[in-house]
Amino acid sequence: MWRAFHRLPYSLYKNDPNWIAPLLLERKIHFDKSHNPFFQHAKAAFWLAYRDGVPVGRITAQIDALHLARYNDATGHFGFIEGIDDPSVFEALLGAAEAWLRSEGMRRSVGPVSFSMWDEPGLLVEGFDRPPAVLMGHALPYYQSHITALGYAQLQDLLAYDYHSNQPAPPAMERVIARAQEKKRFEFRPIRMDSKSFSSEIALLLDIVNDAWSDNWGFVAMTQAEIDDMASTFKILLRPDAVVIAEYDGEAAAFAVTLPDLNAAISDLNGRLLPIGFIKLLWRLKVVGIPSARMALMGVRRKWQNSQIGAALALSIIKEARSNHVARGVERGELSWILDSNERMKHMLALIGASIYKRYRIYEKALS
Repeated sequence: MWRAFHRLPYSLYKNDPNWIAPLLLERKIHFDKSHNPFFQHAKAAFWLAYRDGVPVGRITAQIDALHLARYNDATGHFGFIEGIDDPSVFEALLGAAEAWLRSEGMRRSVGPVSFSMWDEPGLLVEGFDRPPAVLMGHALPYYQSHITALGYAQLQDLLAYDYHSNQPAPPAMERVIARAQEKKRFEFRPIRMDSKSFSSEIALLLDIVNDAWSDNWGFVAMTQAEIDDMASTFKILLRPDAVVIAEYDGEAAAFAVTLPDLNAAISDLNGRLLPIGFIKLLWRLKVVGIPSARMALMGVRRKWQNSQIGAALALSIIKEARSNHVARGVERGELSWILDSNERMKHMLALIGASIYKRYRIYEKALS
């Protein structure tokens, strides 16, 4: 079953030049309940739809105990939905997921969320003409119509912004930063990655995230096991200057993490690291570099949000990160994801010259 589950997208996207095959080894680990710490607080079910013995669709459903503890909303999620262009396939897939969620006492289905908001949330509904960045999803245009036909309504939109590294900083951005830095109370530094400091540095970043994002829609704090898992990935992938920490009056007040766009590095590997895919990937990561990146995490402590200092912290971090990446030959970046309802952040990204180029949608449906 698992081979068919992970291989199904290969047939669905065979004529789509913008789909990038995920690394099959990574997918195997991600779905392994003994390796993915998400399953320490969540349970899931998985389905494949067959027609004449051939897989034609897939879906998951999951219930996260931490989400339920925070929101008490009897909500389960569906994810990893893929299928041929046939409404009956989507009806069967979502019907199976909904029936399981009902049997577990859930009264609402939300998705796609694959598996959590920390992974790949949302269905691509705009921006099919370019490949997705690392840890962002892709889809076929007909998915949204088949999902909405089954009673699912828009709940939230998530935005991905395109940002070219060589464009000059707009004057308005420079003015905001200059006004806040007049008293020279800002300092910027990379993450410390030595063995003595790294764990405490990751804890610092998550402390800022938990403070900065605590009021955000859908936010569920990471567990210590999830933090440790993320830290081990960062240790392998990141250079120190890929993380910018901003200190204000000596306090760590904001940060941003920019990941190399692994999708650009694996686009020709067809999901395989053997026999030479691993060598190609290491060469691109460590030697020639990857010309694109994704700013996947950014946070400003709540006490500075909605203030000139907070705006300057965010803009300064973006400027600092851009300078670091330009020096390493990065030509463009994606800033994602941003809630469509986050008007403050949308205004800020417009200020720096970034533009929306992809839109992801999360749907909801009441379960009777």
